[in-house]
Amino acid sequence: MEPLLILTMKWGTLYGPHYVNNLARGVRKHLNRPHRFICFTDDAEGLEPGIETFPLPELGLPAGHSDTRWRKLALFRKDLFGLQGTALFLDLDQIIVGDLTPFFDHPGPFHIIRDDDLFRSNPLRKRNPKRDAFLHSVGNSSVFRYEIGAHSYILEAFVADPDAATRDFEISQQFQSAQLAKHGHLNYWPSEWCVSFKKHCVPPHLASYFSDPTLPKGAKIVLFAGNPKMDDALERKSGVWYRRIGNVDWLKSAWAAQE
Repeated sequence: MEPLLILTMKWGTLYGPHYVNNLARGVRKHLNRPHRFICFTDDAEGLEPGIETFPLPELGLPAGHSDTRWRKLALFRKDLFGLQGTALFLDLDQIIVGDLTPFFDHPGPFHIIRDDDLFRSNPLRKRNPKRDAFLHSVGNSSVFRYEIGAHSYILEAFVADPDAATRDFEISQQFQSAQLAKHGHLNYWPSEWCVSFKKHCVPPHLASYFSDPTLPKGAKIVLFAGNPKMDDALERKSGVWYRRIGNVDWLKSAWAAQE
């Protein structure tokens, strides 16, 4: 059996090498199958042994276009450095807390988080039912599984007219989701697998002053959608007066991938 592929990306200076190292340790702890942990990066310094590195894949933008904010779409190249097989992509700013095996066993060609599952509902969106329905369909690209090369139509559609894509869609995951839906490939993880720290772990509003954050049953990955971001959450900084972040030792332990 070919090893499973775990992919992540690091560029610029926002995330240091410890993000990649801790994520790789979390994968080793929670995935009991042969796998390769691969980081696409412009700077491999500080990455631990066992982490494979490749250059950042090229988007292949037409002449005159140099906007690489949507560089994650390059993961859908038909030829991704010769890699083949099933891959699970993970953003760096998340913490693994449970078995990753189900992410590979779940049937279907493509799976992603439903973005709406990570946020509390916004009643104002109902004023525009068409847009509300679209936003409810959008997948959050922090965690998705795919067959390398099988969804190259996403990148091809972007490269064909990047101006239209960036005009009609606010962020790349909206464009990606629209292309997946068009081809009948947009499927979502069970909502309890990937949880938002703010929405699912921290008690709501003033209730947070009486209870500490807890891990919901069935959660496998904790994400930091919106604020607070991961570093602030680990330091118990909420950023707002009406939300307290209590003891998060369980989260710190998971981030450090301690045994």
